[in-house]
This record gives sequence, C-alpha cells and structure tokens, in this order.
Amino acid sequence: MSTGPLSGVKVIDASTILAGPLACQILGDYGAEVIKIEHPTKPDGMRGHGPAVDGTPIWWKEVARNKQTIGLSLSAPDGAALFLDLAATADVVVENFRPGTLERWGVGPEQLHAVNPGLVIVRITGFGQTGPYASRAGFGTLAESMSGFAHLTGQPDGPPTLPAFGLADSICGIAASSAVSMALLAREKNGGRGQVIDMDLLSPIMTAVGPGPTVYQQTGVVGMRHGNRSTNNAPRNTYQTSDGHWVAISTSAQAIAERVMVLVGHPEVIEEPWFAAGNTRAEHTDLLDGMVGSWIGARTRDEVVTAFTDAGAAIAPIYSAKEIVEDEHVRETQMLTEVDDVDFGPLLQHNVMWRMSETPGSIRFTGRKHGEDTDEVLTGLGVDETRLADLRERNVIR
Repeated sequence: MSTGPLSGVKVIDASTILAGPLACQILGDYGAEVIKIEHPTKPDGMRGHGPAVDGTPIWWKEVARNKQTIGLSLSAPDGAALFLDLAATADVVVENFRPGTLERWGVGPEQLHAVNPGLVIVRITGFGQTGPYASRAGFGTLAESMSGFAHLTGQPDGPPTLPAFGLADSICGIAASSAVSMALLAREKNGGRGQVIDMDLLSPIMTAVGPGPTVYQQTGVVGMRHGNRSTNNAPRNTYQTSDGHWVAISTSAQAIAERVMVLVGHPEVIEEPWFAAGNTRAEHTDLLDGMVGSWIGARTRDEVVTAFTDAGAAIAPIYSAKEIVEDEHVRETQMLTEVDDVDFGPLLQHNVMWRMSETPGSIRFTGRKHGEDTDEVLTGLGVDETRLADLRERNVIR
C-alpha cells in the first residue's frame, strides 16, 4: 500500500538509460503508480548496466523498483493505440526518445493531450526539443563534457576528467522529478490542464557546475582545473593519513578554517591579513596544505577524524562502497536499507532520497522481469485474452 505524497498519481515510464528511469524511480518511491514500458524484444538497456549475479542485473532492481513492467512496441500501430489508451488513464508520461519520434509514431503531445488534457508530459533529451543540437544523440557523457564539469575536473597538468558514474543523468533525473511535482501542482491551480516539460541533460549539470559563464561574461576569466583544491577557500584538499587512508576537509566557513589551523599547530597564520577571507586564503594554498598535510600524515585516520570532530572542524573519510555499507551513521539513519527480492533475497539498496514526516516514501517491491505485468495492465484497459495472444504473436507486446 502506497503512503507517499504521490499516492493516486499514475506515471508511465517510457524512457531508457538513465535520467528518465531515475526520475520515475523517485516518483514511485513517493507513492506514484509507475508503469514501465519496454520494447517487447529490446528491453531497457539499464538491464545490462552494471554488475549482474548469475545473469540477474543488480542496478535494475533499484532503478526499476516500484514499477510494473510491460512490453509494448510504440512504433507498431496497435502498440501506439494501446499507449494512447494507457495515457488516457495516467497523470504523467516520461519519455526520452529523440525529438520528433513520438510524433512520427502518432503519439506526440498533440495526440496525448487529445485523449488526456490533464497529462504532464516530460520529454528528456540530450539538448532539448529545439535548437541546432536538438537532433543529436544525447548522453550524459556529452553533457558532462559541454557543461564545464570535465574542464574543471582533474589535476592542473592533467586531462579534463569525466566522472566514473552517470552524474549528468542522475542530476537530470532528480531535477525532472522536481519538475513533475511542480507541473502537478500547477495543474491543481489552473483547472486541470497538463503541460509539456522540455528537459535536457545539459541544463541541470551546467547549473550544478556553477557561475562560470557569468564570471566569464563579467571578467573574461575562464576557470581552470585545480585538482582537489578550491579557488574559493583553503585549506581544502584530500590528505593521506599514516595508515594509508584518505580524508577530505573543507574550510568554507572562516571559523572552521581557524579551528583547523589551531588544531594542526599553526595558530599564527590566523593573524595574517590574507587569512580573513576564503579567496585570499586560496592564494596561499601551498603553505596551508603543507601545514595541514604534515599533521594529518603523521596520524592514523581514526586519530585525525576524532581530533577534527572534537575541535568542531569539518572532515570526512573518503569511502569505498564497502566503507559506506559499514558506516555507523549510514546504517543507523537507514540511508541504505534491505528490501526483499525474489532473486537475491534481502537486497541492500539506497533508501528513499528524503524523509517526510507525514507522507513518507517506501520501497514496495524491486525491479521486475521484462514484461512481467503486461497482461495485468492491458487487461485493466479491457484487452481480452484473444487479443493479448494476437498482439504477443506479432511482437507488439511481451
């Protein structure tokens, strides 16, 4: 039973890797009824992403959780007609085909709104529905490159560096779930009219990277790579402890910077005029890093973390997945939680992303097999067994 704030909202997830499925995962986590559409013979590529155990994909179990799964070909006329029937019963459709694809199949926004004027349609693409790049293939790697992220990431004398995970897609997916909530609220206020949300991968990560374009427009300065250092404050870096671990510290607040320097035995630098602001401290990074790094390098990770914590300074160990799982705070606050799964048994997953006191989200079930719910969903639309068999024989459904 759903208890989330989106209980009663019906979402059709017609998207693939990764932003759309993540957006729909979040909507499902918070109570929406999500129906995941995959091609009958070419399932979502997310099923092949990441490690698998005995052929069973692990990541799919999370990104497809709380979703009924049906196999349906939208490009087939019968499949398109069923899609319109399904959309007529829904509140939200999320898709990430190239611009013009749904229109070519006869299931674009015009047709969708004809059968359901209140429908919120989220169109996720690499570069948006319009503009010179609209027709280009769009993937997170391209957004990470064009957003300024790769340009600013890496060592000063090294190459631009891409993330080792789907950063642009994940940021976009979270943003898309927020956009859906706004559109549903707007529908409540405007008499029930739906709308189209044009969501590109580039805009959210470009925003996350920061005000580089504005800085360039005003000053002509282009930001460059600084490794783990910051141009906004210092000391800020990763440091190795005596037992071979790594930690990271931040001194974004002036009081924290002062506590760090007292702790590492150099209170005298606090009196320097340049120490009074983060950007001027950053001009003396080599000096401050040397002081902090020497102190940290002479102690174990546990000693360093304890000392910083006791001093009220900001520090965090750099964790692997193993250490995330073992961390006492992660465990006690249930940032990770075990979910019963038909294939894996107790399966550790990220919990719902935020805690709500009155309408909490939940993980009701994990990602399902390809086409597992096709008959149940289509029977609910009035499709009888004879027609189901015919559609399945022609690979319109799975």
